[in-house]
Amino acid sequence: MALEQSKQPFHGSEPARILIADDEPRLLASLAKLLRGRGFEVTEANGGKQACEQLARKAFDLALLDLNMPDTDGFAVMERIASHQPDCGVVVVSGEGSFGTVSRALRRGALDYIRKPFDPEELLTTVEGVLGKQSLIKAHEMIQTRLEKSEALHRYIVNSSPDIVFMLDKTGHICFINNKVESLLGYQPSELCGRHFGHILDDRDVARGTYALQGPDISVDNPRTLEVRLKTRGSSKATRHFEITAFPVDPQTWPQTGDTRGGSTAQPARYYGIARDVTERKEAEAFINFQAYHDLLTRLPNRALFKDRLELAITQARRAKQKLAVMFLDLDRFKVVNDTLGHAMGDRLLQAVTHRLEKCLRRGDTLSRFGGDEFTLLLPSVNSPEDARGIARKLIQTLKDPFQLGNHEVFVGVSIGIAVFPDAGNSMDQLIQNADIAMYHVKARGKDGYRFYSDSMSINTANRLSLERDLRLALERDELRVFYQPQVCSKTNQVVGLEALVRWQHPERGLIYPGDFLPLAEETRLIGKLSERVLDQACRDVGHWINSGHPNLRLAVNLSPSQVEHPRFVETLLEQVQSHRFPAGNLEIEITENVIMNDLEQISRKLKELADCGVRIAIDDFGTGYSSLNYLHRLPIHTLKVDQSFVRAIRSGEDGACIVNAIVAMAHGLKLEIVAEGVETDDQLNYLTSLGCHQVQGFFYGPARPAADIDRLLSRDGLAFAHTG
Repeated sequence: MALEQSKQPFHGSEPARILIADDEPRLLASLAKLLRGRGFEVTEANGGKQACEQLARKAFDLALLDLNMPDTDGFAVMERIASHQPDCGVVVVSGEGSFGTVSRALRRGALDYIRKPFDPEELLTTVEGVLGKQSLIKAHEMIQTRLEKSEALHRYIVNSSPDIVFMLDKTGHICFINNKVESLLGYQPSELCGRHFGHILDDRDVARGTYALQGPDISVDNPRTLEVRLKTRGSSKATRHFEITAFPVDPQTWPQTGDTRGGSTAQPARYYGIARDVTERKEAEAFINFQAYHDLLTRLPNRALFKDRLELAITQARRAKQKLAVMFLDLDRFKVVNDTLGHAMGDRLLQAVTHRLEKCLRRGDTLSRFGGDEFTLLLPSVNSPEDARGIARKLIQTLKDPFQLGNHEVFVGVSIGIAVFPDAGNSMDQLIQNADIAMYHVKARGKDGYRFYSDSMSINTANRLSLERDLRLALERDELRVFYQPQVCSKTNQVVGLEALVRWQHPERGLIYPGDFLPLAEETRLIGKLSERVLDQACRDVGHWINSGHPNLRLAVNLSPSQVEHPRFVETLLEQVQSHRFPAGNLEIEITENVIMNDLEQISRKLKELADCGVRIAIDDFGTGYSSLNYLHRLPIHTLKVDQSFVRAIRSGEDGACIVNAIVAMAHGLKLEIVAEGVETDDQLNYLTSLGCHQVQGFFYGPARPAADIDRLLSRDGLAFAHTG
């Protein structure tokens, strides 16, 4: 019931007594002035402690409380009010807006919740509304006390009730209904009287509502209570939820004079009751339920609902001896977009990705947002792995086209791991974990693809968790070691460069090589810190050798895709180099072709910035990726590194030798330097030298060595390298 705007905003002749408590003096004064201007009697309390003191001195009709107060918080004040002044209503005025905080305040008895900063008119309306409701409740209580003494008050309450009050005859036809039905459902009481009450029941509830009054056990002590949906006038679709409580009428105790205000008929009543509008409560319950099982950003099922559905699907598949598939999807390059364009654009991208992915689903499939940029997909019935393969290809293809986010055109891909029941696991946790493992194998091989889980991918879970824990400790305990593999001029045996390679000196397992822990570092996002440590140490070591009489010595470092794709890659790298006063012209960074082609435009810009500062660019493992002359021509590349798999194949008539020939010729044509990796034999060295490849590295000159060994090597006159071949 709307309240009139007046200078006497509470019932009776006296203005409402309001206590306001806040620890911000300016806001407290402003709020007090606002309420006094509307005619309220206001008492101010600077913090929760003063509020409790005021509550001990005088009675209040309403308290406006902040929650975060340093001495005594708002919840403590609410407890004092509940125990000492239960008739005093509470409205929370707070900057806290989380669902948990709001829910806790309402459970503690708050009648409303206003979030700072507030709109003055909105606050006044809320205050007056709460006071009005309190007034109505108090009036209602007073009237109920007198109900047994006065039949006139019966009629007043019926027609002033906030609920629909009705009477039905023995066949279920309405013989009385109060005026409240007009404001809640739009019907005039007179047009409903004489009609069966099923006329206003939603079609889905007609049978249940009719049956409810036919039970033999309905009595004054056992009334019939049920929740139904009632139709609003003129629309069968617009429904509201009501809680109906119906009692039988005792003809001996009710004279049935028919003297009421509202609609009525002359038929004797068999039942009477009330219908309370609970639409807002039902909607709140539905929202809370949706929130508990869905991701609010994408509206997809969340992790909890996905697991429920997967558990059910496994039970059904086991019973029917069918297969099902679980896919784990991880977006490629999402973090770059999120870090570069901001979280708002990242959220928009997730919504756009969700929209495209949903178009690929079959009826009955469940797509879930598992967290961050990770999704899971349940295919509850697959005839063979080919069904899952087809869906995976559709998902990858649908994300190929760019996304338009404002003025930005963004490209993302997706890496998909697939686990098929029962081959890849018999339980929910196994299927999800194995799909996750398969997804990371896709990431390790260059992203934007799919793989099925196989036993060969299996990693001992306990061992993996232990290794991850140890790797984190290794960073804290400085257990990483930098080894160096010389890059040698094949003609002079002079060391021209050093490639920095990381090793892990594990306290129990001994020296661990990169292949055994770098994939885990990528997966756990520790690769950034790890690479930073390696570059720091390498800059110190090689910087020392440069300053000790080897000014042309080159430092080569291999960078991970996640480092290069990071928005602050260039700034971070240059800051790190400059902090060691390392000459930029002596640094050569090695990146793979796949990293470049994942986002050619952005990577091109970054590499040009580095090249402008003197940093050299090398393409690692050349020949295993795209090998596109287009990007070689466009980018400031200085060196090509021939992959060791081709060098290993240098034997008479093998294809590998032909590839090496082509790469060396290409490098000469583009005026690029070339380094051959994995040189192990005289035949390989001689063949490469004859082609004009004068820089090599590999076991022909010995394995990668710690800094102390390199220091002894560089101390020799002329830097001549005595190989071990």
